[in-house]
Amino acid sequence: MSSITLIGTGNMARAIGTLAVAGGNTVEVMGRDQSKADDLAKALGGGGGATTGKWGAVPAGDIVITALLYDGVVPVVAEYGDALAGKVIVDISNPFNSTFDALAHSEETSIAQEVAKVAPASASVVKAFNTVFRNVLEKGRPNVFIAGDNAQAKAGVAAFIESLGLRPLDVGGLKMAHWLEGVSLVTMGLAGNGVGHWDFALGVNEFTG
Repeated sequence: MSSITLIGTGNMARAIGTLAVAGGNTVEVMGRDQSKADDLAKALGGGGGATTGKWGAVPAGDIVITALLYDGVVPVVAEYGDALAGKVIVDISNPFNSTFDALAHSEETSIAQEVAKVAPASASVVKAFNTVFRNVLEKGRPNVFIAGDNAQAKAGVAAFIESLGLRPLDVGGLKMAHWLEGVSLVTMGLAGNGVGHWDFALGVNEFTG
C-alpha cells in the first residue's frame, strides 16, 4: 500500500482520502487551517487511517496530492519548496475559465507542467484524477487517466489508484497533462448538454476480434 499526503481539506481531498483509507493506505492531511485538517483526518479515521501534519513541513507521504483549486497549486508547491524533495506530486486540478468552456491559461501548458517548473529537481509530477467528478469518485469505479515523465512515479501512482478499486490509464508524458485538462472540459460540456447530469465518467472500452 501507499503512503499519501493530502494538501487540502476540500471535497476532493475528502473523496480521495476516504477511498485511500478504505484501500489500506496511510493518509496524512495538511491544510492552512489546522482545525480543518484535524477535522478531516478525524472523519477519515484519525488514530487508525489518517493523521495530520503541520502546514509547510516535510510531508509524511511518498505521494503528495495537491487537492487545491488550480490557482493555488503552483504557489503552494513553491511555498513548500525543498520539503517536497524526492516526493511524487500529484496535481488533480482543472484551470477552467469563468464560463467553463475554455482553460484559464492560454498557452499549451498545464498546472502540472507549471508545478514541475517550481518543484524541487528530485520531485516528480503526475497529473491524475482531474477528469473524474467528485461524486463519481465517491460512488463509482471510473478510469483514472494519468500523465507524467517519470515511469517509476507513474507506477507508484497507478498502484495507489488500483488500491482505490479504480483503473489507472497512462496517457503519456507530462505534456499530455494539458490535454487531460482539455478532456475535463469535455466532461463539463457533456454534463451540461449531451449527458445532462454529473453521474458519469469518460473511460476506455476495449474491443477484440
